[in-house]
Amino acid sequence: MKTGVVKFFNTTKGYGFIREDASGQEIFVHITGLAGGRINEGDKVEFEVEQGRKGANAVNVRQIEG
Repeated sequence: MKTGVVKFFNTTKGYGFIREDASGQEIFVHITGLAGGRINEGDKVEFEVEQGRKGANAVNVRQIEG
């Protein structure tokens, strides 16, 4: 699992971006990629990456302590 910080997430529109810790890359996250619960800007999360039609997408996103 990769880890990162939620840079931006719009709950109304249902999408945002996570900055991956290891590479600093920004990865798109859609509300359907959340593994339960909610995420907010600044939350520390763990996630997996899948290739979508338009590039990398974060999936199985979970908030973690830390």
